[in-house]
Amino acid sequence: MSIFTDVNKVSRAPDNRRVIRIGVFIPTDCQLLDAASVDIFGSLSYEYLSVLGELTAQVVTDNAPSVEIHYIGSVQPGEKIPMTSNQAVVATNHYSDPEVAPGKLDIVYVPGPDPSSNFPEGALEWLSKQGATEGVDILSVCTGIFLCGAAGLLKGRNICGPRAMQDAIKEKGYAPASMKGHELRWIQDGNFWSSGGVTNGNDLVVAYCRATPKYFPRPLVELICEQLEVGDRPQEYTREMAMGKHLGDLIAAGGKATT
Repeated sequence: MSIFTDVNKVSRAPDNRRVIRIGVFIPTDCQLLDAASVDIFGSLSYEYLSVLGELTAQVVTDNAPSVEIHYIGSVQPGEKIPMTSNQAVVATNHYSDPEVAPGKLDIVYVPGPDPSSNFPEGALEWLSKQGATEGVDILSVCTGIFLCGAAGLLKGRNICGPRAMQDAIKEKGYAPASMKGHELRWIQDGNFWSSGGVTNGNDLVVAYCRATPKYFPRPLVELICEQLEVGDRPQEYTREMAMGKHLGDLIAAGGKATT
């Protein structure tokens, strides 16, 4: 059996340290890479570090918080939630479960679904209530911004979202205060954090952990970031998108095979 079996499923800390409860909210489907950034939280946890044995110094494990991660969907616990690349994640909770009710989670992490999805009304209500609950932080990755917008969480907020989809977000009428996705990888507005496309979720989670020492000691964050090779990109994009050029190159190639 793998040493990682059930790691972060429940708190396994042997003392009274704070338990951080994270809900990964996927009511329909999501991009695998969007969801993967939650592993940064897991890699900072006592549960993960304690099973590494001699690979981790005791002082690191002693300073790591306990982390529980719930995968929350519109399916029943034990059923699969579809993801890209022929992958799926097993739901631990339906959004109606008392275990993940507003007030029971510290962080709700929203990876990007198909933005054209019709989200269940109950799921939108659940997310809306989470965002309105004191002490709960919402982290939206990539097209998760459409799910958060449908739940009414963007009104009056400064937001990101994928920089290639800024017009599509605007057309939805979510009424944010400003849209920064064309220039920033991530942004915070109160308890709402949002990122640009896909792997910008890594930048978002690292920024959140660095800004939240009540959960994650800063030296621990920096140590784990170095091990994971994340967290070194600036918040601002350093170059313009070149999608038009790449599209033109493909057209110019005329479908010819390349080596």
